[in-house]
Amino acid sequence: MPRLSIGEYLLARLLECGIDTLFGVPGDFNLALLEQVEATPSLQWVGNCNELNAAYAADGYARIKGAACLIVTYGVGDLSALNGIAGSFAEHVPVICISGIPPMHALRQRSLLHHTSGTGNFEDVISCLAQFTIAQARLTPLNAATEIDRVITTAMREKLPVYVQIPSDITHIEINAPMAPLNWSVSGDRVRTGRAIERIAARIDRAERPALLVDADAQRFGQGRLICELGESAGIAFATMSSGRSILDEQHPLYRGIYAGGASAPETVAAIEASDCLLAIAVRFFDSTTSIFSHTLDEEKMILIDPFSVSLDGETIEGVEAKEILQGLVNHYREHPSTRVWQQDGSSEISFHGSAAQSVDGALTHETMWPLIEGYLTPDDLMLVENGTAQAGFASIRLPRQAHFISQSVWASIGYTLPALLGCMMARSEGRSLLFIGDGSLQMTVQEISTILSNKLKPVIFVINNGGYTIERVILGANSLYNDIAPWNYTALLAAFSQSGEITTWSVRTVAELQQALNATARPDGLILIELHLDRMDAPGSLKRTGKRVAEYDFDARVLPAEKPDEPCEVAR
Repeated sequence: MPRLSIGEYLLARLLECGIDTLFGVPGDFNLALLEQVEATPSLQWVGNCNELNAAYAADGYARIKGAACLIVTYGVGDLSALNGIAGSFAEHVPVICISGIPPMHALRQRSLLHHTSGTGNFEDVISCLAQFTIAQARLTPLNAATEIDRVITTAMREKLPVYVQIPSDITHIEINAPMAPLNWSVSGDRVRTGRAIERIAARIDRAERPALLVDADAQRFGQGRLICELGESAGIAFATMSSGRSILDEQHPLYRGIYAGGASAPETVAAIEASDCLLAIAVRFFDSTTSIFSHTLDEEKMILIDPFSVSLDGETIEGVEAKEILQGLVNHYREHPSTRVWQQDGSSEISFHGSAAQSVDGALTHETMWPLIEGYLTPDDLMLVENGTAQAGFASIRLPRQAHFISQSVWASIGYTLPALLGCMMARSEGRSLLFIGDGSLQMTVQEISTILSNKLKPVIFVINNGGYTIERVILGANSLYNDIAPWNYTALLAAFSQSGEITTWSVRTVAELQQALNATARPDGLILIELHLDRMDAPGSLKRTGKRVAEYDFDARVLPAEKPDEPCEVAR
């Protein structure tokens, strides 16, 4: 059996997972490992401005490449990164967090060290991380190979973050290095799988209005192609949750829009809520994706296909695997083609407003802005869309073919998308990368623009400047000081982050100015920042309605403002 140092073995396993870029911040306890990173030509180190941003960047990278690695130092680094790791846990993104920790002799002696709680307790940090990771390990020379393989395999199999502690004094110790490749594939029980396929196909064949509803985990587990093939072969229309956008082609004749409960378009409601056989693939119903649990679905008519189980007719079938189920259904309908003529269905009647955009002068508003943005999008664009007005605005946009849409709908940590943009762009070299972010969110993580520039990346960043937290204003405190933020000169800010001059900025206040900026930036040759000036209470109508529902759900009626007539609003498309 060949011999490798513990650090070399760990890095080799990361490369095996397709990870070639590592994110993080140096600290004295991880420096020996980082020396080994520098000595590995096939790995690239991206140093971030802080550990939280590094965790967000790793999350974005993993959504494109399938997994990512984050390297931090003990205590201060771990806990600074924890919010980002928790987001990966909530959204099922496999990030491998490696923490350089104090040397083994310090652990044994319970030494009072910096970056610790000062109690000699070296279990507190790993206990914190254990709440938001699926597996944890503290490496020693005796367990390193076994534990590295166990933890990384778990991350890849279950699509969840894991946490590895490596003492600073063991990185260069040699161990026996198993040569067998890691195996994180899952295969279900053949008999149970066959019976599940037969029962699901029978339900579909009996149905008059079958439909598919898809969520983010279908992408995490690589099911998108099979779902589309199933829809085509069986003649089944499909919709996605807002957290699962771009898994399926939104230009496809089978596409029926975004399902968001009571905020859905009528044609989406007709396809999903009226279905007599709804295949819900990896769907999770959160307040943020159902407009505060306003969905109305008949559980008796639903078939839930989760990554490792199927639920139908009041029974849950364990020991099956979703891709095998989907492949079996596709094979079934290839042999027994459906008589449904889905090409002639009325999907073209779904009304997205991009084609109706009017380039008229006047103050920029959400009503006039998003049609122009829709017209700006091209196939294979990568879009990172921040929670709040940006995500609500995109609910009315139909994405182009082969688009990549990334948001953090579940954990919803503001500021996530800017560092995630860095991670995505490090994972992907082709196509444009576009960021849509509010001013309040930008101020959270703006430092990472410097890392984007230092890596010579060329995104287009749209900053929605509405003077604060508009998403909070539509919930409560429309005129309260706590929803204000300090005004920044965003277009001037970038000069502090770059010494190369490869930046272009636009300050947009009118529809005509936005159209001019979009025309000029269709093919970016450097980083572009377009600042969009909007009234602080201007928001997509769907966000205003959702804000009212959130307020009613969250607060005692005594803190809410007096009742006012509902404003007309768009539904999610």
